[in-house]
Amino acid sequence: MSAVRTVLGDVPGGELGVCDAHDHLFFASPRLPGEELRDAAAARAELAAFRERGGGTVVQWTPYGLGRRAADLPALSRDTGVHVVAATGLHQNVHYDEGTLAALRGRAAEVFVTELTRGIGTSGVRAGLIKVAGGFHALDAHARWAMTAAAEAHHATGAPIAVHLELGTGALDVLELLCGELAVPSHRVILGHLNRSPDPVTHRQAAGSGCWLAFDGPSRTHHATDWRMPDAVRDLAEAGFGDRLLLGGDTTTASARSVDGGPGMPYLLRRVAPRLALAVGEELVRRVLTENPARAFAVDWR
Repeated sequence: MSAVRTVLGDVPGGELGVCDAHDHLFFASPRLPGEELRDAAAARAELAAFRERGGGTVVQWTPYGLGRRAADLPALSRDTGVHVVAATGLHQNVHYDEGTLAALRGRAAEVFVTELTRGIGTSGVRAGLIKVAGGFHALDAHARWAMTAAAEAHHATGAPIAVHLELGTGALDVLELLCGELAVPSHRVILGHLNRSPDPVTHRQAAGSGCWLAFDGPSRTHHATDWRMPDAVRDLAEAGFGDRLLLGGDTTTASARSVDGGPGMPYLLRRVAPRLALAVGEELVRRVLTENPARAFAVDWR
């Protein structure tokens, strides 16, 4: 049976409820010194605030080596009543020291599979997706290595692959590699940050492949493109791709959390969803927040 792999176990996609399809409860990168998401109490408060707005599920895209705190996730999920999905995979190489990456050479796919099927470290918490990352309009050697390992892990487990697109670029290059060269079914690929590069032609080409398109990041500073997101979503819906769309918050810094004075996870439901409904209607927004993620993250696990 198709299921979403949450930190508390596998559940039917229909049980997710309203889903923040891309966010972070914990995240720590040397690129963001002093802004690490490490506070479990703040993470709990943020989940509770999301729940108060009607949220049912948060998909955490924090991958290997960036402070996932997998052992803390089950209690947070139970305490707040919000489903949480964890990730394995790798971000761009600038987020890691060379020793961390060197230790994965020749065994990255094996690590991903273990975290998807047996658990992350000693936590016993299984990941429910693989997160990888492209570069700005290109795929460097690290991205190709990570995506090759992700594809191998997908073929072994069925797990979906979520892709950070740098400033929303490189979508077609990612699809050529993952779905073409590496034979990952397009409906198992989720492209993130497309709101950061609101190119309607590329969006329609990507959607036409059958992949998922995630518009995320209202907790980030992208004012030059944020206001164009409703038009981009409407364009895709009118082209017949409303069933391929996802929404997320992508909170990556402590100051961006709602409990610390930022927009945080609740902003997705407090402001983004109503604004989007003005462009495409409440019914499509409901499906994007519920039915689409139920299909995007539910797989036949192997």
